[in-house]
Amino acid sequence: MNIALLGFGTVGRGVDAIIRDSVKDVQVTRILELPDRLTDPRMTASFDEIVADPAIDLVVECMGGLEPAHTFICAALDAGKAVVTSNKAVVAAHFAEFVEKANAAGVPFLIEASVGGGIPWIASIAKVRRIDEVTSFSGIMNGTTNYIIYAMREEGAEFDAVLAKAQELGYAERDPSADIDGIDVANKTIITASVAFDVACTRSLPVSGIRNLTKADLEVFAAHGRTVKLLGRGVCEDGRYAVSVEPVAVPLPSLEANVPTNFNLVTLDATTVGELKFYGQGAGMLPPGNASVQDIPDAPAGTRPVYDFSGSHEYAPELISGDYVFRCAVAPADSEPWDEGMWLVSGVTAEAARAFLDEALSTDPTAFMAALPQED
Repeated sequence: MNIALLGFGTVGRGVDAIIRDSVKDVQVTRILELPDRLTDPRMTASFDEIVADPAIDLVVECMGGLEPAHTFICAALDAGKAVVTSNKAVVAAHFAEFVEKANAAGVPFLIEASVGGGIPWIASIAKVRRIDEVTSFSGIMNGTTNYIIYAMREEGAEFDAVLAKAQELGYAERDPSADIDGIDVANKTIITASVAFDVACTRSLPVSGIRNLTKADLEVFAAHGRTVKLLGRGVCEDGRYAVSVEPVAVPLPSLEANVPTNFNLVTLDATTVGELKFYGQGAGMLPPGNASVQDIPDAPAGTRPVYDFSGSHEYAPELISGDYVFRCAVAPADSEPWDEGMWLVSGVTAEAARAFLDEALSTDPTAFMAALPQED
C-alpha cells in the first residue's frame, strides 16, 4: 500500500517514523512539502502530482489549518483516494462535506487522530454506539492547557511564566490563542458531538478559555477543595443536544483534577455500559502519529466509518446548566459572594454564563469564570 503525507511537521514525521519502524506492507512514497524544504527524495511541492498518481492509495493530511487542507482533502476524496487526517480545525469546519464526498467515492474518511492524541476516542465512541446511545461526554482534550494548569499548581508559578516554558518545550505555539482561548477544544468538541450524537454539530457554542487564570485563582479554588480544568462537554437527550467549552472547577479527588502535564482524559456515558474513561498522551509527535497510522489498515480492509448527520436534533442550551464562579471587579447580576472578589451565579446555562463573562470583561479585562459542578 502506497501512501502520501500532506505536511511533514510534528505529526507527519511521527507517521513516517511509525510506518518505517513498525508497519509492514505500507510505504510512504510521496510527501508534500514547501518548495524550499525538499530535503527527501520522496518530497514534492506539487499536490497535483500526488492526487494524479494512481499508485497512491491513501493520503494522510497532517498540515493543520483550514486551507489548503480543505481543498486538498476534497480533491483526494474526489479522486477516489482514502483520506486520514489529524486536522481537527478542518474536520470541525467541513465534517459533513467530507463525509458526503467520501460516501460518493466509496472510500474511507478517517479522523481518529483529530481528537485525543493517541487515545482511541473516535473508535471507542463508534464501538459503544453499536449497542448504546451516548448520552454525554466531557474531557480534558488539550494537552497544552492541561500542562499550563498542572505546572502552575506544582510550581506555584504565574500563567505567563508557565506559558513561556510551554512554548520552549514545544507544547504551545508561538501564538497560543487556539489553545488558551479554548478554540482547539471547541473543534474537538464539535467533532466528538457529531460522532457521538449523529448530529451536524453547531459551531455557535459557548467557548471560554484559561487566558485569565491566575495563581491566586488556583489557590482560592484549592481552599474550596477544587482545581480548574478546561473541559469540552456535550449532552444529548430526547432528540436535543448541547455542547460547551469552559473552565470547570473539579473536585480535587476526581480523576480529572489529577491528570498531569500534557495528558488527556475523556469520558463518555452511555445507556447500558454507563461511564467510560479514556486516558493517554494528548500531544507530541508519536501519540497522534500512532492514531493516524492506526487508521491506515482500515482502508484496504474496506472498513468505512458511518457518520449520519441527517437527523433533526435540536440545539438546546438548557441541557448544560449549573452554578458558576466569577472573579471580576463588579458583581454579576443575581450573584452572591463566594470568596474575596469572587461571586457565585446559580442555575444558569453555559451560554448565559458566557454572556455574564462577556459583560464582566467589558469593564474588567482580567475577569475569569469557572463552572462549579456539584460534588458526587
